[in-house]
Amino acid sequence: MSDIVSLSCSSWNPRVTASEQEGAVDALERGDVLLFPELAFAIQDDERQFVAPSLLGRAKNISLDPSTGSLRGARIDEADSQRLQKLLSRYATSSRQLLRCLLPTYETGLEQARTSFRPVEIAGRRTSWRKDDTRLHVDSFPSSPTQGRRILRVFTNVNPQGQTRNWRLGEPFESLAGRYLPAIHGPVWGSGRVLALLGITKRRRTPYDHYMLRLHDRMKADAQYQSSVAQRACEFPAGSTWMVFTDVVSHAAMSGQYAFEQTFHLPVSVMRNPSRAPLRVLENLRRRELA
Repeated sequence: MSDIVSLSCSSWNPRVTASEQEGAVDALERGDVLLFPELAFAIQDDERQFVAPSLLGRAKNISLDPSTGSLRGARIDEADSQRLQKLLSRYATSSRQLLRCLLPTYETGLEQARTSFRPVEIAGRRTSWRKDDTRLHVDSFPSSPTQGRRILRVFTNVNPQGQTRNWRLGEPFESLAGRYLPAIHGPVWGSGRVLALLGITKRRRTPYDHYMLRLHDRMKADAQYQSSVAQRACEFPAGSTWMVFTDVVSHAAMSGQYAFEQTFHLPVSVMRNPSRAPLRVLENLRRRELA
């Protein structure tokens, strides 16, 4: 089961020794969560109006696409939209700087994906079982195949009332893959390319993406598994930041409100120990290449 590894850090541009960098990489790649209990993200006085769930339309998050600068999910006028965009851009820049200092060996392959703000309370939110993040799961997204790249995510709790963000952490990836993979059939030949050509996915869905989606769904749909599998609760205080490979760490977000999140993608080849990537674990179990 994943451990919570706390690091003393209060700056998004920290001075980090080589041994601390190596320790951070090792912890992430073995499936632990790095917690920075003193690393807060400052909300300026003229930005506090955005810390409100009323900003949302029908989406559950507000997101910024770093490649285009486009903002999605917010129900505000153009002037406020530009200010909110700057706020999310500042978080994107801060989180990228943190990784540049803490994980410099990843820098050559690191790709910054969407930045999001999550102002809605998790507990009690009505949604389908497939989208219910209070159920243990590993991350895999139907429309955004990673083709084997890792999903590294940075979170910061900015709750102004001091409310913690509460997660559960489940069993190791090797265990859950061994539990569900034998019953999962492989993809239909050519289906990944067809989905991309039709615009259903942003790129070709590989066999790896197929198996990861099925693992995600099997976990969430299995009520007995959710209640009986070994798991632990953990709390992330307001004013803290944490990062984790969410494609390999079984996790569930149980409660909490107001958090920023930044997603990064990382090629397996850039890892210190590529054998720990879910791509390699699934390939070993299937005894074939899946990318």
